[in-house]
Amino acid sequence: MCASHEEAVLAAGGGSRWWHHSQSLLNKVLTVSYFNSLGVPRLS
Repeated sequence: MCASHEEAVLAAGGGSRWWHHSQSLLNKVLTVSYFNSLGVPRLS
């Protein structure tokens, strides 16, 4: 995974609605290819 320190702080910071604010950063880091490399089956 390749999130910078600043991206990790943005994703984890800000107590309210953290999941909403981190969505784009999570999509950048947790890509389909990452899950493919782990062998996770696709649901679609």
